[in-house]
Amino acid sequence: MRNTGVVTVVLVTVLAASLTAGSSCTSERTGSEIPPAPTLIEAVNTEYHGIYDLPVRLTDGRCEGESFIKGGASRSTVKLIGGIFPTGDLDGDGSDEAAVLLVEDSGGSGSFLYVAVLDRRGGTIENTGTRPVGDRVQVRTLEIEAGKIIMDVIQHGPADALCCPTQKTRRRWMMDGDGMVEEEPSMTGTISTSDLEGIEWILKQLDRKEQYPGDPPITLVFEEGRISGSSGCNRYFSDIAALLPGELEIGETGTTRMTCPDDVMLLENRYLAKIDGAVRYGFNAGRLALTCKIGDRMTTMLFEAVEQDVPEE
Repeated sequence: MRNTGVVTVVLVTVLAASLTAGSSCTSERTGSEIPPAPTLIEAVNTEYHGIYDLPVRLTDGRCEGESFIKGGASRSTVKLIGGIFPTGDLDGDGSDEAAVLLVEDSGGSGSFLYVAVLDRRGGTIENTGTRPVGDRVQVRTLEIEAGKIIMDVIQHGPADALCCPTQKTRRRWMMDGDGMVEEEPSMTGTISTSDLEGIEWILKQLDRKEQYPGDPPITLVFEEGRISGSSGCNRYFSDIAALLPGELEIGETGTTRMTCPDDVMLLENRYLAKIDGAVRYGFNAGRLALTCKIGDRMTTMLFEAVEQDVPEE
């Protein structure tokens, strides 16, 4: 457990969520009302234990500590990662808990990931368990299934640099009387571009600070050594090479020759410049993260997987 002293909470809006009212259920086993699962808007304003010696209370998904140097900008932070928020019954009481991801940054190069469980008890939300996942671990999926938290991650293998994990691993946690207990992790191979195939990815952020509104849609598909998709106005395509796990080399990009309004063409040109400069791929809370080199600057685009319609039987 890490000790940073007194934690001071500041109000920073980093997440938006809405509460959806639902009808209550009744347990056939006890006849009592089953409380609803914790919601995301409750999770971003909850107290968490197990990260520092003192509990951390998030406000709008964030907590900031005091600066390490008086007047300095560097300080410890804890943030809740939105985008993945599974619910399910982890303790067998018939009501659902929620699993959330938290990231702690103490001002150095590391970024420490935690998984936490929330439960509704006596009308309040309680953090009933928190466990470390690791430094700079990338999350591909997070779900609750058969009473367990199941997380597919990319973490560091024996020869990996700190910046660049490549080991695919499945992690599992379950609840017992002492909180969360992790089972033995399962190593499932090394990341490759084949992990990105069979999925249509849609652009959500042009970089980590610039959300993309989604109109017109910009898409990306990986298939057997090639990428293709819509760049907003035109279709684009290129060969790719992946000499090392997590690394990319983009060939010359070709496009169709349609003309669209100036704002769409400007956006398309920005996107294609980033695609041409893509050098790494990975995951960020279930999203595909493409790291791109534009001149001397590195930037990261984020994509979400497009849900596929499952035909009814």
